[in-house]
Amino acid sequence: GGILLGPSALGRSTAYLHAVFPQRSLTVLETLADVGLLYFLFLVGLELDPKALRRTGKKALIIAVAGIGLPLLLGIGTSYVLRATICKGVNGPPFLVFMAVALSITAFPVLARILAELKLLTTDVGRIAMSAAAVNDVAAWILLALAIALSSSGKSPLISLWVLLIGVGFIAFMVTAVRPVLVWMGNRCPEGEPVKEVYICATLTLVLAAGFITDMIGIHALFGAFIVGLIVPKEGPFAGVLVEKIEDLVSGLFLPLYFVASGLKTNVATISGGLSWALLALVIFTACFGKIFGTFAVALACKVPFRESLALGLLMNTKGLVELIVLNIGKDRK
Repeated sequence: GGILLGPSALGRSTAYLHAVFPQRSLTVLETLADVGLLYFLFLVGLELDPKALRRTGKKALIIAVAGIGLPLLLGIGTSYVLRATICKGVNGPPFLVFMAVALSITAFPVLARILAELKLLTTDVGRIAMSAAAVNDVAAWILLALAIALSSSGKSPLISLWVLLIGVGFIAFMVTAVRPVLVWMGNRCPEGEPVKEVYICATLTLVLAAGFITDMIGIHALFGAFIVGLIVPKEGPFAGVLVEKIEDLVSGLFLPLYFVASGLKTNVATISGGLSWALLALVIFTACFGKIFGTFAVALACKVPFRESLALGLLMNTKGLVELIVLNIGKDRK
């Protein structure tokens, strides 16, 4: 919808674009979309259980490393090609990391829903895929935080280091000081009884506060929201009630607004000429090949049957909104 309304189609008429989307309405649209993204990343963090990550088997961990390792290397190689052709003059290290993360990440929320729909969550393939995707997601967001720190600090490596250290301090504070409060809230929400609204409001306000703090640090507001989701206790009904309260609002209202805002900034017509189409094909091939082949080959080496190894490769290649978020962050930080 956003692409059709934007400069790729109807928005080629500047009179139409300015009449339908004046600057003041774009500001409101992007603000609502950004708030929705905060809560989407909070939901992503809620779906990841750190304790389950610690229980991840050796096989799933090896597959996760392969599933992110080969795409990272191919993404770095692709970024060099792009810098030498159409992205001359961009800041090198952040661009390399942004491209590598965008091509290597697995859309964990999308994968979870695919497995649930296919009734594969309780199978060996489903469990390995979920564990590997969870490890992949956490590693990718750490790398993304590194890329944002590098891109937001100018040319001084000391400032980048300072931003990263403050980010580590923020995580330590959230784990040691804030998580016990959330655990206390969770313990006061027994099964079968309604969760107090004040606990829900306090947690949702904490998401906004954490996003504001990480944005001030120089990482990104989304990182703070993701950390809050990670530290919410998964035992008991508390996390489930939080998901029930905001998931429909986020997926039904806020995320469509984000897609519209992204589409309005996208001009497909700029992809013209043989070089542009060849580079587009290279990026798509790299993103798919690295994920599928890396996961498939290592799964086979771990003595997973051929069909299940291929299924794991295809599942780990699940793409979704998370990649679009990474690319938009990179575009805004160029």
